[in-house]
Amino acid sequence: MSIRLLVSAMAMCMLPFSAKADIYHYTDAKGIVHFSNVPDNRQYRLIIATQSGESRQTVAASASRAPAQVSRAGKARFSSLVEDAARTHQVDPALLHAVITAESGYNPAAVSRKGAIGLMQLMPETAQRYGVENSYDPAQNINGGTRYLSDLLQMFNNNIELAVAAYNAGENAVIRHGYSIPPYRETLAYVPRVLNLQKRYRSVL
Repeated sequence: MSIRLLVSAMAMCMLPFSAKADIYHYTDAKGIVHFSNVPDNRQYRLIIATQSGESRQTVAASASRAPAQVSRAGKARFSSLVEDAARTHQVDPALLHAVITAESGYNPAAVSRKGAIGLMQLMPETAQRYGVENSYDPAQNINGGTRYLSDLLQMFNNNIELAVAAYNAGENAVIRHGYSIPPYRETLAYVPRVLNLQKRYRSVL
């Protein structure tokens, strides 16, 4: 941890959060470091842990209840690509917009610390699996991510919650936990957030 980051993290500790609050951070594309005790996207990484597992699940649940923000500008920019992929692979376009919003906020240049790339945050192995040569290319990224989501929906008998959980945590994690949402903080927050966004996008499509 750099001195700047350490000082920033210490400063965050003095903010009026709960006495027991995990602190997360991520650096955006402009190099700005963001901190939060209620992470609302998968780019956040835990830097200070002070809560029990049960408390962390409560924080994740609280994050999932935060208002899901649709992006009309993002939707308009990539609408044709989403519609084409949705029609080709038989996936609800509102669900695709929801996943893109949760994953990258419609930023085709987004890269996570784990190496996920582009609008639908494809990991290199997933991109290779679906023939995506350039994950930064919006058309390829959306098509590959939609194919993956379509396969997940088929794998889990069109159970959207499990398919979305698998998109976030991997299908093996869902299977390993008895075909249920894995008890990971990120996934517990991610699934209801995406489903909420899906409902909201349906109202504007």
